[in-house]
Amino acid sequence: MRTSSNTRIRLIEPTDAAPIAAHRARDVDAFRAWEPAQPADFFTPEGQEERIDGLLAGYWAGTLWPGVVLAADDQVIGQITVGGILPQPHLRRGSVGYWIATVAQNQGHAGRAVGLVLRVMTDELGLHRAEASTNLENLPSQRVLRRNGFSPYGVAHSSILLDGSWRDGLLWERILGD
Repeated sequence: MRTSSNTRIRLIEPTDAAPIAAHRARDVDAFRAWEPAQPADFFTPEGQEERIDGLLAGYWAGTLWPGVVLAADDQVIGQITVGGILPQPHLRRGSVGYWIATVAQNQGHAGRAVGLVLRVMTDELGLHRAEASTNLENLPSQRVLRRNGFSPYGVAHSSILLDGSWRDGLLWERILGD
């Protein structure tokens, strides 16, 4: 487990399904503008259990690192994932994605969780490059990335279907170890 102030991250576990489902069901409207539409079972503990099984399979295959974000009281308040891991010696990169439940937003958890996962990427995964993508209008997420040393490097036009419309994504990068 990695810790920073009152925020921790750790590898996701099957027992995280119920709290994740509860947050996602409650926050469906809050995340609609930033995330793709999900099937109804995504918002259930059973759907999250199945999803977590798939995430852990990816972890064991070495293609992703799926984590949860914990508050000081060890309650799950979000997720942070390193996906698309390319561990080959000439690539060694991964893409960071995260969300924080609305009840825990604006308390610095996202920024601290990203900082912690950057250490996981460097120390545990041996990666050289971190990437991320945000919706062009998602200024809070852009601030989180900028505070963690990411720089924007391009726009992916019409790259993600969000709330019924194709949206542009702002691409971010950070060289690890710098």
